[in-house]
Amino acid sequence: QVQLVESGGGLVHPGGSLRLSCAASGNLFEFDLMGWYRQAPGKQRDMVATITPGRTTNYADSVKGRFTISRDNTKNMVYLQMNNLKPEDTAVYYCYRARGDAWGQGIQVTVSS
Repeated sequence: QVQLVESGGGLVHPGGSLRLSCAASGNLFEFDLMGWYRQAPGKQRDMVATITPGRTTNYADSVKGRFTISRDNTKNMVYLQMNNLKPEDTAVYYCYRARGDAWGQGIQVTVSS
């Protein structure tokens, strides 16, 4: 059974940075498309960033130039570096694995002064 465990969320001031981490269980991680999604209160869950096995990345327009997704296949980890955070980035962030349509439990990111 695939497990995805997020860490690294919290409260940060506008303009600050956070790095989210996602640990994936199981094998063949290097062949997986991975991603980060987020859901703000009262809104739908939206794609933030994705990364293919070949490390091709895709970002939502709202985070381009501020967020960076990366992966470490030796550790079964995917990361989301978030810089210049804005209050509108406040949401629960979810790690996603396309194989098996698997989701993490979500982690809160709050950007507030």
